Amino acid sequence: MLHYDMKMLLSIIIPTWNGLRHLPTCLEALFSQLPAYAEIILVDNGSTDATASWCQTTYPEVRIISLQENRGFTGGITTGLRAAQGQYLLLLNDDAFVEPHCLDVLLETLEHNPHIGAAGGLLTFAHQPDLVASAGIRTRYDGVALDLWTGRTTQSLPPTPINIMGPSGAAALYRRELLEDVGLFEPTFFAYLEDVDLAWRAILRGWRSVVVPSARIRHVYSATSGQGSSFKQRLLGRNRWRAILRCWPTRLLQICLPLMITYDTLAMSYGLAYNQRAMVQGRLAVLRELSTIFEQRQAIQMRRIASVEAFARWLEPVPMPHTSLRDQQKLNAILQQR
Repeated sequence: MLHYDMKMLLSIIIPTWNGLRHLPTCLEALFSQLPAYAEIILVDNGSTDATASWCQTTYPEVRIISLQENRGFTGGITTGLRAAQGQYLLLLNDDAFVEPHCLDVLLETLEHNPHIGAAGGLLTFAHQPDLVASAGIRTRYDGVALDLWTGRTTQSLPPTPINIMGPSGAAALYRRELLEDVGLFEPTFFAYLEDVDLAWRAILRGWRSVVVPSARIRHVYSATSGQGSSFKQRLLGRNRWRAILRCWPTRLLQICLPLMITYDTLAMSYGLAYNQRAMVQGRLAVLRELSTIFEQRQAIQMRRIASVEAFARWLEPVPMPHTSLRDQQKLNAILQQR
């Protein structure tokens, strides 16, 4: 059970690890629009760059939770959520910078729409804020999870909330009741796809999520781990199967399993051919965890109230390989302009 103070409207949780490069901009943007009855909780994941001491001196009103070791994004977020007292809970990367009125717009969305459990801001590239970095999460029938509408212009989106599968964990506002119902991020994920796992669990419990395009957040894409690092590839390969096996309804999993295996066979073949063994290592790590994963799956699926069709409506067809390659090249071109 999360702590709750009826007087506290908003809790903002920021996990950080050696984030002093971006944290000043992040906090400055927040304090320029912080509403009344709000708190900021900074969870320091064992930083070695004096993050905690700088924040304590510069922003003494920030609550700092210092961890002795790096527990990753999920460990930091989970620690912060358990200490948070707000009615609404905003998760924010330390390299994400809210633009004017963002917090008010997100809060108004949830306050005026009690049937919505989560609202995501529109993430734009920090170096090119007219382009969308992520409008939330999208997933395919082969279980691949991707950022929604990456590369689209912000002008092409309406200002009103749009239904999505789930918000990106880089900037997501959750209703307290959703997290109390669905549960927090799974801390053993460490980082990557934990927001996908939570979004799927929320769908299984009948919750609705939206993105609010008028709530803008500039984001430094993959600032902590690097876009194509072995560390990131290992966690993506492992957490992909953790989330799928925990959350997908059995009938849908049986139907889509051949597509999933095909994708992973190609991914591991690529990894071996180009000496990117992390792609293989992450997937093989799941085999050692199957007993624990299926125990978690049983607990999650026993509480499912959504139909298989309600879950499947968020899945997209698997594109041709050249389409995926084109999208990746487009993203690489945007990032190279930094």
